Amino acid sequence: QVQLVESGGGLVQAGGSLRLSCAASGRTFSSYAMAWFRQVPGKEREFVAAIRGSGSTYYADSVKGRFTISRDNAKKTMYLQMNSLKPEDTAVYYCAGNPSGSYYSHMEYNYWGQGTQVTVSS
Repeated sequence: QVQLVESGGGLVQAGGSLRLSCAASGRTFSSYAMAWFRQVPGKEREFVAAIRGSGSTYYADSVKGRFTISRDNAKKTMYLQMNSLKPEDTAVYYCAGNPSGSYYSHMEYNYWGQGTQVTVSS
């Protein structure tokens, strides 16, 4: 059984930065890909970034150049460094793990955290 716990969300002004963390427990963390998704009320969960166990990374166009995904396999923790935040980045951010297929689809992920709120004020 894998458990994912996010932390690091909060309120920040536009242009500011936040760092999200996702701590994992259970089976071998380094063996599966991890990702960040975000969701606002009334909309589908949206892909933000993914990272393979090897460290290869993938980003949504909307965050490329501003967000950086990383992982520390020894600590079983994934991170999302968010810089130059915009009001449109406001959402609940979820970490996810072990996709069965495409990294970009939330429906492919088997493990989910509870979410952490990120609010960017203008």
